[in-house]
Amino acid sequence: MTDHQTAVARACFEAAERDQLAFPDSVRRLSEAGFERYAVDFCRGTWTCYTPEGDSIVLDAARRDTRIGLGFDLAAVKAAIREAQEQAPDYTYAGFCEKVMRAGCVGYVVSFPGRRAIYSARKGEAHVEHFPT
Repeated sequence: MTDHQTAVARACFEAAERDQLAFPDSVRRLSEAGFERYAVDFCRGTWTCYTPEGDSIVLDAARRDTRIGLGFDLAAVKAAIREAQEQAPDYTYAGFCEKVMRAGCVGYVVSFPGRRAIYSARKGEAHVEHFPT
């Protein structure tokens, strides 16, 4: 992991938390820095970026007081994703995280080459969201 990659990962994560960087821009910057994916783990409160070579950087995510729902409410997860994609007027990344957590999402993985995000739940349920074209 280079110092440049570490700096880009931290900058993207911090900007996303402050609602200063849209998802497509974050994906572009991380990809240009040599990352191939990242994972958000709501249970551990981490955000991990991975390179194709297997290197990674783990950042502590903002701790959320929201309890992860017991069931997987796919409709609520999809609704939160749509708000993010449409940049709804009241959209915030923190709000997005809280909504998908309440809907039973324990975390998600974003694959840059796969152009998709995979949202996971407690019992192994998953939703694959392909990047808009």
